[in-house]
Amino acid sequence: MMTFKARVAVIIIALLLIGYGVYAGHYQTSILIAGGVCYLVWSHLRESSVAMASDSFHKQDYAKAKVLLAEVKNPDRLRKGRRNIYEYMMGTISLHEDRIDEAEYHFQLASRLPWKKDNEKGMVLINLSNISLRKEEYERAQAYIDVAKKLNLTERQASIIGKIQNEISKHI
Repeated sequence: MMTFKARVAVIIIALLLIGYGVYAGHYQTSILIAGGVCYLVWSHLRESSVAMASDSFHKQDYAKAKVLLAEVKNPDRLRKGRRNIYEYMMGTISLHEDRIDEAEYHFQLASRLPWKKDNEKGMVLINLSNISLRKEEYERAQAYIDVAKKLNLTERQASIIGKIQNEISKHI
């Protein structure tokens, strides 16, 4: 887990070591270091700083998480296991900053990506339902709840869904 600046610093040092290795005739070591550089580049494209942002996100340090997520220039390059987390965190941060439309966009993307656990996808659907309630789109909120009910959810999520359904029933 490294930031972009840390990766650049390590790559510069590695390139200097490769140069010295070639100059001194240590070709095998230079090839190993070059492989490490290739891995750093690959991991930046596929993983980026999403894991570090996730740590900050779980500590509810949304400002730091947002800065780390801003390092991701092209989220489409992230592997699926990181992309869904990226979209969920961006949606939650946007929701926390009262940017409802942007949050809905990120949660919509997150809902279409694969999740390992049903309760993770359930949180995405619950957030989408809450956003629909804020926008007074009650039928859409009910559709999200119907999909979420089919998942294996925690008791807390089930109680949240019950509260959302009570709110929906008041307006339909």
